[in-house]
Amino acid sequence: MLMGNLFQEATAYLCGLNFEQNMKTDSMKIIVSFFLTLLFAVNGFAQPKNMGQSDPAAKTILDAVSAKFKTFKAVQAVFSFKNEDGKGKVLGIKKGSLFTKGTKYRVNIAGGQEIFCDGTNIWTYDRGANEVTISKYDPTQSTITPQKLFSNFYDKDFLYKLNGEKKEAGKTLQEIELTPYDKTKSFFKVLVWVDKKTQSIYSTKVMEKSGNKYTYTVSSLNGNAKVSDAEFVFDKKKYPGVEVVDLR
Repeated sequence: MLMGNLFQEATAYLCGLNFEQNMKTDSMKIIVSFFLTLLFAVNGFAQPKNMGQSDPAAKTILDAVSAKFKTFKAVQAVFSFKNEDGKGKVLGIKKGSLFTKGTKYRVNIAGGQEIFCDGTNIWTYDRGANEVTISKYDPTQSTITPQKLFSNFYDKDFLYKLNGEKKEAGKTLQEIELTPYDKTKSFFKVLVWVDKKTQSIYSTKVMEKSGNKYTYTVSSLNGNAKVSDAEFVFDKKKYPGVEVVDLR
């Protein structure tokens, strides 16, 4: 119903952003929170011992993305999300928008869900069911929230390397491959493409052990968005008849 228990062990990996009821996986969580993850920069994470060494070139690129994102006061982004099966068949494409401001964020999935986080609570609204689920926001969880993916969470959770560059949509994209240290995750690889010119994340693909692939692509990003704090709080009055499930 809601992003699967807020991404279940994912709020542990995404602070609750499931687009569809059947997309309750770590991968979905990563992709959606992918954007939101930016502002919880955790500095000085050491790589786990005996897990290999990450590529310094990849780290330089990711550090630059993180540093740039930290200069943004508030962010507005428009993105698309594609779901493919193991044979490459496209199962669905969703479009959405995102606002972030400090630890606050709001995600709107066209025809699907809205997720609000004011830094204290998370509201996940399901339009089809006209139901909102409320849970406490816990920044101590190992989740990839809208703030983490653009920060240096990667030093703690992934081994990463630079695969090279490619041209797409008139951009030079740097491909970075991330492999999770935790082998119990449902995904085994994440590919991130960084726009070399703007030093921002353009796209990311999560590959599941089941063969499914989830791709998230940013079509526009405004780092100087004007957004009030009220935008990050669910206003029950705007959703007549909504059923409230309070899990706090």
